[in-house]
Amino acid sequence: MTIQDVAAPGQSGDGEAFVRRDQMLFIGGKHVPPVSGQMLDVEDPSSGEVLGRVAEGDKADVDAAVMAARRAFEGPWSEMSPSERSRIIWRLADLILDHAGELATINTLENGKPIGDSLNGEVPFTADVFRYYAGWATKLNGETMTVSAPGNWHTYTRREPIGVTAQIIPWNFPLAMLAWKVAPALATGCTIVLKPAEQTPIGALRLAELAMEAGLPEGVLNVVTGYGAMAGAALSAHPGVDKIAFTGSTATGRAIATAAIGNLKKVSLELGGKAPTIILPDADLDMAIAGAASGSFFNAGQSCGAGTRLYVHRDVYDRVVEGVAEQGAAMQMGAGIDPATQLGPVVSQKQQSRIFRILEEGRDEGAEVVCGGFAPNREGYFVSPTIVGNVRSSMAVMREEVFGPVVCAIPFDDDGLDEVARAANDTEYGLASAIWTNDLSKAHRLAAKIKAGTVWVNTHNFNDVTMPFGGFKQSGWGRDLGAQALDLYTETKTVAMRLP
Repeated sequence: MTIQDVAAPGQSGDGEAFVRRDQMLFIGGKHVPPVSGQMLDVEDPSSGEVLGRVAEGDKADVDAAVMAARRAFEGPWSEMSPSERSRIIWRLADLILDHAGELATINTLENGKPIGDSLNGEVPFTADVFRYYAGWATKLNGETMTVSAPGNWHTYTRREPIGVTAQIIPWNFPLAMLAWKVAPALATGCTIVLKPAEQTPIGALRLAELAMEAGLPEGVLNVVTGYGAMAGAALSAHPGVDKIAFTGSTATGRAIATAAIGNLKKVSLELGGKAPTIILPDADLDMAIAGAASGSFFNAGQSCGAGTRLYVHRDVYDRVVEGVAEQGAAMQMGAGIDPATQLGPVVSQKQQSRIFRILEEGRDEGAEVVCGGFAPNREGYFVSPTIVGNVRSSMAVMREEVFGPVVCAIPFDDDGLDEVARAANDTEYGLASAIWTNDLSKAHRLAAKIKAGTVWVNTHNFNDVTMPFGGFKQSGWGRDLGAQALDLYTETKTVAMRLP
């Protein structure tokens, strides 16, 4: 079954055929083979079969892509007016929607997520991000200052594009994460070398083609596919790159920050999470149970904002855990391309093995698997929705970002909120969190205590392009989305003029 069976008119496209073609690098507006001649396989995580192949870029290819981006930055892109840039970015958003079915097919085949999530969620959100930043292209203004120094002065600031940017994106939301990085960079006038995850590189190549169709000059958006240890490392350390943006694991983020020291390139990092979900006894429990289950199991738990630590007041603990377990058990697992699927596979065998390793360590330390914790008897890299109880804060399952459909359930007693706030903050991460309560005062007080970049109240995984997203502590530096993301791609220049 393919997306053509479920897409609306005008949204179809042969995404499956595109996936199965050998894909080259996209440098300077052209498809070019890798210098090494090597290719890497892209798997279908729902079956383990090879979907297609993409070029395995390395340092030589990164050099070529950075040179192309530099030529474009110093050439036609810098000479283009903000309104022209805005029209191109908006046109790209239109093309994304025109090709929604094709992009959704590619996204689902290489990532494994349910086709409905791709078609009705990630693809339109990707278009929304480009439209939002298309509007910002004409609004990047400086300001004038009144100075106190003696004399007659005219002083003002300019916001200028930072230059050539390297962007390394993850595999959990391949199109959305691309948009979060690429759209504000384009709006500010930067050029880009994009390194998609090796597990999900194909959608980025198709979107680069659409960007050219929208009118983007050659070399403004380049895509180098390959492994992080080769292409990603080369980009991170490249002296021709002025800024690097990364979304992924905290460990890789640290390595990127270290590599960037060479030429002191600007760095923004959206890293790991271990989000607490806190359910107070006055919450609407039907809503809270559904929200906690969705927050834990959506996208097979492969979300940096996933609610992986579930703190429930003891008065309602049993009911909540039972309800979340029932919701997880009712989710229909299957290949993402099947419209009936609600829970797809995790992205790779490596990721599946890592999840089960952490669960086994938890069992050895005394944790209890309340439900799930197994691989269904079927092909592909599936993990059943899992709840773990009897956990301690020192356990790996409570400390590490599992990145699968796994949630730890912990009861608490304190009605004053200090105990649960301390427990929620007992992590190196600080990306996201969720609170479920009908008490407005408690919601505000607890939101102020939680050390996280986003606090959801009576919802989970709610994102909007206007809302900045990023982390405290080891969850990263900087913010994607919203107006704040533009600061990551601009430099402020001060001009002071002595007047007669």
